[in-house]
Amino acid sequence: MALHFSSAHPISALHPLLCFFLHDTYPEMEYASGLQRQLASMKKNLFDQGYLDEQFYQLEELQDESSPNFVEEVVTLFFRDSSRLVANIDQALQKYPQDFRRLDNFMHQLKGSASSIGAAKMKNECTSFREFCNKENREGCLRSFQKVKKEHAVLKQKLENYFQLLKQVGPVDKATHSGN
Repeated sequence: MALHFSSAHPISALHPLLCFFLHDTYPEMEYASGLQRQLASMKKNLFDQGYLDEQFYQLEELQDESSPNFVEEVVTLFFRDSSRLVANIDQALQKYPQDFRRLDNFMHQLKGSASSIGAAKMKNECTSFREFCNKENREGCLRSFQKVKKEHAVLKQKLENYFQLLKQVGPVDKATHSGN
């Protein structure tokens, strides 16, 4: 039996039928498609909520077949180094609470690292901390540092979840973005 397509039976009418057969025959395709949608939504939310900026897309552009985990590796290195910097700032706030130059230097490093992966919220909080350093406002620095640590922890958790889902989805084509 051959299928005959005419204007009376457009191919779009077959779509539900094809989906039914594909679902029954290839349920893993539907599962993978669902994971891809979930991954895309998760990534979109990271941008929409201000956690990431354009720099993250640029980082993704550097990833290719020869380094398929490049972005995850860079982000992992960021969190290793940034955790060390956060600990250094914490220690400096305790030992040298009035050494605003030292505090500003540490925060400058952290802000640069955050900028390099596109960690927008974290970068903004680092900027606030540095402004308090410039004003020599210890209380402002302490409050701002709590926000930096919070944004660091939240971003780490969100990106760990993102990369975990990315591993489940497997290789995906590079997505284009439209000014998210």
